[in-house]
Amino acid sequence: MSRVGSSAITIPADVTLSQEGGIVVVKGKNGELRAPLHNDVELSVADNVATFSQRRKTREAKALWGTMRASVNNMVIGVSQGFTRKLEINGVGYRAAMQGNKLVLSLGFSHPVEMEVPAGLSVNVENNTTVIITGADKQLLGQFASEVRAKRPPEPFKGKGVKYADEYIVRKEGKKK
Repeated sequence: MSRVGSSAITIPADVTLSQEGGIVVVKGKNGELRAPLHNDVELSVADNVATFSQRRKTREAKALWGTMRASVNNMVIGVSQGFTRKLEINGVGYRAAMQGNKLVLSLGFSHPVEMEVPAGLSVNVENNTTVIITGADKQLLGQFASEVRAKRPPEPFKGKGVKYADEYIVRKEGKKK
């Protein structure tokens, strides 16, 4: 029995959750999110509480039961509160800036790295070294943050590169004489 799948989602007052032909639609102050509902999972909404159940007792249905519940819960949290991811840039001459809808990173390459910010996300740059990404879609936010980090991941000797603010870089000792 899935502990995640069996727990109910409490829907806040400013959020509406509906199901339209196999697609879950969640609307709130931060926008609208849509996701397909798998055929093996059933959604029922009553009295601002959403519950999920399995349509069949298969291994795949058990796996998708908790996954769908977690995905819809992230959608509800996203449209009501939103998600934030903070990145830090460490290194001499490493910096970030916003130019319109593009994030421009100077990461020690011979050219600046330009990244288009996806629709639904907003990026704020503080002190040229801190990038704050906010949005309602948790998956899209995490994907974009990981793509920014992948442009120059932190190295273990000096810690130079792009890292998450809550990430700890395990340092290595340099060469000995």
